Amino acid sequence: MPLSGPQAPIDCGKDGISTPMNLSLWSLKAGDRCEILGYDQVLPENYRTRMMEFGFHPGETVACVQSVAFGAPKVYRVSNTIFSLDEEVADHIHVRLIDTDA
Repeated sequence: MPLSGPQAPIDCGKDGISTPMNLSLWSLKAGDRCEILGYDQVLPENYRTRMMEFGFHPGETVACVQSVAFGAPKVYRVSNTIFSLDEEVADHIHVRLIDTDA
């Protein structure tokens, strides 16, 4: 059975533009960078533990290397390692986008 999770909350910042406060890792596009905030409770504990063993722990910076169409797994870089994750896992990892223009 596929995992499911809640929609990300929306924050209307000082400029009045709505932006997601909590995005999922799955929502990243190729070239995006983010900081991992944590995991939702829908993702089983053994998955969370394994992801942290791979380096996907809160505070870590992750880059989306490849994001193809039709629901294929996306490719992410954590430190010097490349991982391919499908939506069933990546959708339950909460992240904050890192502004690359700053």
